[in-house]
Amino acid sequence: MKHLRLGAPQVVWIGLVLAGLVVAFSVLAPRTFPTSFNLLNLVSDAAILLLLATGMTYVIITAGIDLSVGGVLVFSAVSAAKVMEATGSLALGALAALVAGLAWGVLNGVLIAMGRIPALIVTLGTLGMSLGGALLLTGGVDLRAPTELNLGLGLARWLGVPVIVWICAAITAALALMLARTRFGRHTYAIGSNAEAARRGGVAVRAHLVKVYGLAGLLAGLAGCLSLAKYGITGVSAHSTDNLQAIAAVVIGGTSLFGGVGTVAGTVIGVFIPVVLQNGFQILGVRPFWQQVVVGAVLVAAVYVDQWRRRARDH
Repeated sequence: MKHLRLGAPQVVWIGLVLAGLVVAFSVLAPRTFPTSFNLLNLVSDAAILLLLATGMTYVIITAGIDLSVGGVLVFSAVSAAKVMEATGSLALGALAALVAGLAWGVLNGVLIAMGRIPALIVTLGTLGMSLGGALLLTGGVDLRAPTELNLGLGLARWLGVPVIVWICAAITAALALMLARTRFGRHTYAIGSNAEAARRGGVAVRAHLVKVYGLAGLLAGLAGCLSLAKYGITGVSAHSTDNLQAIAAVVIGGTSLFGGVGTVAGTVIGVFIPVVLQNGFQILGVRPFWQQVVVGAVLVAAVYVDQWRRRARDH
């Protein structure tokens, strides 16, 4: 498919960058970086962000943006903690997180697709609303997860790997296949390439956009529940940059901000580059601020390459 061919070269190059970083840190810190313990920490740190970035991939392929995912994650975690505390049921708490995330996502989609309000403005507004709502519900104080959630799902392992990692990996793989192989994925690419042409081709553009933003919100809700299980607290002030990290991962992974081009596989690579940099710099004792500098430079380079590729294709 055309969109996959266009995204493939950048995915290959960014994959080589990630491989180069892993090799470099393995050589510089052979006793600490390439150990199974450290590599497990890497995938554990990346797992929850991967859910946010996967939803963001769908949104950006439609030529949209979602700045609200960090706030929706926090609101969903707070909703889960409140329901678990009130009912004593972990399942109802998890359901509350999913429903809250989906509701925020659908609200974004309706305002963008039906209300014709720019996605940047809508999601910036719902970012503030969801974070503000979380603060109102908690009084600005983090809520603790039930012990059975934190010591259960939060610490559970299968084949030596945290269950949370398996959950995130399975969902990411399923959504990668859905994007690449299903009608839903083809319609997502079509809208990002040319929304008017997609509409004339029979795609229900507005309804599809609501579904895409709803999916991003649902994944943010799930991320909120898993974050609550992993860290044991709602983390009201700990996710202020999650939206930017997710967007950076998607763009670094080869998804075009102009829409119509991108893959979830590229996003997976884009998620791991800042995680590997942060981990490697910590092991080497490098000041953590350098990680922000390097990730910012890679992000700018990725956008430049995307623009250059589009100009070359158009001419």
